[in-house]
Amino acid sequence: MSTPLPLLAVTAGEPAGIGPDLVLRLPQLALPARCVVIADKTLLQQRAAALGLNVPLVDYQRAQPAPAGALEVWHVPLAAPCQPGVLDAANGRYVLATLDVAIAGCLSGEFAAMVTAPVHKGVINDAGVAFSGHTEYLAEHTATPRVVMMLAGAGMRVALATTHLPLRQVADAITRDSLEAVIRILHADLVTKFGIAAPRILVAGLNPHAGEGGHMGREEIDVIEPTLAALCGEGMNLIGPLPADTLFNPDKLAQGDAVLAMYHDQGLPVLKHASFGAGINITLGLPIIRTSVDHGTALDLAATGRADPGSLFEAVRLAAQLST
Repeated sequence: MSTPLPLLAVTAGEPAGIGPDLVLRLPQLALPARCVVIADKTLLQQRAAALGLNVPLVDYQRAQPAPAGALEVWHVPLAAPCQPGVLDAANGRYVLATLDVAIAGCLSGEFAAMVTAPVHKGVINDAGVAFSGHTEYLAEHTATPRVVMMLAGAGMRVALATTHLPLRQVADAITRDSLEAVIRILHADLVTKFGIAAPRILVAGLNPHAGEGGHMGREEIDVIEPTLAALCGEGMNLIGPLPADTLFNPDKLAQGDAVLAMYHDQGLPVLKHASFGAGINITLGLPIIRTSVDHGTALDLAATGRADPGSLFEAVRLAAQLST
């Protein structure tokens, strides 16, 4: 008897962007999951017509999977008609409603995981909702006090000690308590979700040359080294702090299962250079599994047929893997 495929919720993201284009490509591949797209059904019909795609859309019924080549849809209505490439604040709350369906379904056990297409933060804020991103929204709506952002691709896993902060605020945000909390979440999810029994985590320094013994900054001496020493004393395998300019060479990366970068543009440019179009964003620390594409809404590509679905396909594959 064959094992049923994991049931995943896939949100279509900003309706004026490439999210609808990407989800319509899901039936093209034999993916290791049963995907249910959370979106406006009429929007998907219109976008399929614009792209010249013959994709049958069927209403989601848990007990009755869609036939091969069809796309299962959990219909959430748009607030206003959508024109590809043209943002409309009237649909900001629609985007959040699709996320709410996916989150509730994961928390209830209806779905094994959720995969998200890109959203546009600005238009959601223009709709009168304070919104800083998927990660923060998911944390709030699952009552999770702290989450960690990690991207994966090209054989690398890169987590972040800080995320969307101005550079001048980064050093102050890296404290012993915050760094310890991030490392504990990263270590725990590498064990429980990725199945790595004894993860090896490469930790970047904050300053050039990891501070060069205090001559280029004391954050390594005062914050990072004591935190790593304390956690290594508990049995964690933490290597660092390492100079970030030499951390991302193949020989060094082979010594670890994940990298912890201190700030957004320390780790992600390297990963995205190596894997753009096939990278994946994973939110660690949540009580549910969430993966996402590693790119934005690409309004200029909506309904053109030029949007690359590779990152979405990889996000679905990883969500299926983590959920099983």
